[in-house]
Amino acid sequence: MADKVRIKKIYLHFNISGDISTQIALQPALKFNGGGHINHTIFWTNLSPNGGGEPKGELMEVIKRDFGSFARFKEKLTAVSAGVQGSGWGWLGFNKEQGRLQIAACANQDPLQGTTGLIPLLGIDVWEHAYYLQYKNVRPDYLKAIWNVINWDNVTERYMACKQ
Repeated sequence: MADKVRIKKIYLHFNISGDISTQIALQPALKFNGGGHINHTIFWTNLSPNGGGEPKGELMEVIKRDFGSFARFKEKLTAVSAGVQGSGWGWLGFNKEQGRLQIAACANQDPLQGTTGLIPLLGIDVWEHAYYLQYKNVRPDYLKAIWNVINWDNVTERYMACKQ
């Protein structure tokens, strides 16, 4: 939280002072550090030691509508996450204009909404630090295991909030 407040204070300082060159120079740092904060905040709430299984109710119906089945959704998000070159994120997001779920990948710490316009529902961190201690450099094993700790209640809450 302190980092978020510090970034906001820096932004407001330079915005008020009208120093456009400094604002432009800060954009990469704001995107990387701010994106990292946003992404990890979502990631930690998307996980639970009591997670796993499948979503229920309306979220499950929308997943079936937009991907054909839960199994196809899971395969697609896993494949997109595995395919991230280097470090980044695999995402399930909501396209508010189309009223549909979409899967996307973002490089580095790029935030999903700021990068694609999709509202983030479920993020999978595919930076090596997320899995190296347990899975070494075998990202596919991590991606197989992460489904056992997905907090579907949290993902459902995010979905219900963004569709309003």
